[in-house]
Amino acid sequence: MESTLRRTWAEINLDAIAHNYKVIRQKIGSDVKFLGVVKADAYGHGSIQVSKLLQNLGANYLAVSSADEALELRVNGITMPILILGYTPKEQVPRLIEYDITQAITCKAKADEYSAEALRCGGTLKVHIKVDTGMSRLGYLCDNDDFENGVKGIAEACTMPGLNAEGIFTHFAVADEFGEKADNYTKHQFELFTRVIKTVEDRVGHKFKIRHCANTGATARFPETYLDMVRPGLLLYGYGTFAKELGLRPAMTLKTTVSTIKIYPANTAISYGGTYVTEDTTRIGVLPYGYADGFLRSLSNKCSLYTKEGPAKLRGKICMDMCMIEMTNMPTVDVGSEVEIFGEKNSIDDLAECAGTIPYELTCAVSKRVPRVYYQNGEVVEKELMLRF
Repeated sequence: MESTLRRTWAEINLDAIAHNYKVIRQKIGSDVKFLGVVKADAYGHGSIQVSKLLQNLGANYLAVSSADEALELRVNGITMPILILGYTPKEQVPRLIEYDITQAITCKAKADEYSAEALRCGGTLKVHIKVDTGMSRLGYLCDNDDFENGVKGIAEACTMPGLNAEGIFTHFAVADEFGEKADNYTKHQFELFTRVIKTVEDRVGHKFKIRHCANTGATARFPETYLDMVRPGLLLYGYGTFAKELGLRPAMTLKTTVSTIKIYPANTAISYGGTYVTEDTTRIGVLPYGYADGFLRSLSNKCSLYTKEGPAKLRGKICMDMCMIEMTNMPTVDVGSEVEIFGEKNSIDDLAECAGTIPYELTCAVSKRVPRVYYQNGEVVEKELMLRF
């Protein structure tokens, strides 16, 4: 069944992602591998479509958060290496081996489980070992008093039967933040990471083929951290300060339309809780875009959306399926008129700042009921509606 696509929809510019890839590739140089982060449905842009594009462009690796995300790519024709950054139950090891999917190992217990399961099924699981250098989330603890135990655990994982320790990686906590304190913290993480690698390699004679730690912030600001591979996430999709500095292009434009127009007198309370009250006779446009579509309710009464006559202020609390904008002095904006939620005319960075969050929370929040329309060379190449008819 065809969606009308005229309720609320996202336009994904594949040419923008290709442009961003090429710019980043030129920046990092031909000797450094490129890993495209496509977890969370490629931050809402469509993991299958983005992965196919990156595969055709010559990227070296993809990263996802779970086995389900990895298998979705495999059954849809993605043949390039895929790294699972998050947790995978040991029962899934045979499938990972069958589909040639790389798994992150974050501690001794996981290494033991994966090794035993790989031996049981008679295969070898390719793994990348995660080092916790200061993100304080996942990985072998290696800082200060934990250095020796951490190195010992990583060395053991490198020699466990059934495991092929292809890579080692860490994650920077503040590489995208400015200031001496943040820079020193990133440098400390990097120095610790490289010291761990050297100590492990010297101790067991195992050379890691792929060492990686550069996320978006480090890719933009710290070229010394590139090592064998970089992992730009937000940068690939063209959002944030670093994207602007590098001349990257935002890939997603989110649009809706005016579904209804109402004229209200002064002293009319708009939406739940009556948090906005009209001061004069007010022309209100109702948009079919609410928090079930991904519009953060925290933005109620705080932001503007863009019409053909310019910014229109959001009035009242955001509802599940709709929101309201003021169009009193916008006579040509009528029922059916397009409204840009974010995109070229209404910056997602400004919207994120207004919400007190980051741009990719907004792209990830765009829900499955919002159709994606994919453009390449100015033409629609695919439409995707994640509803079941």
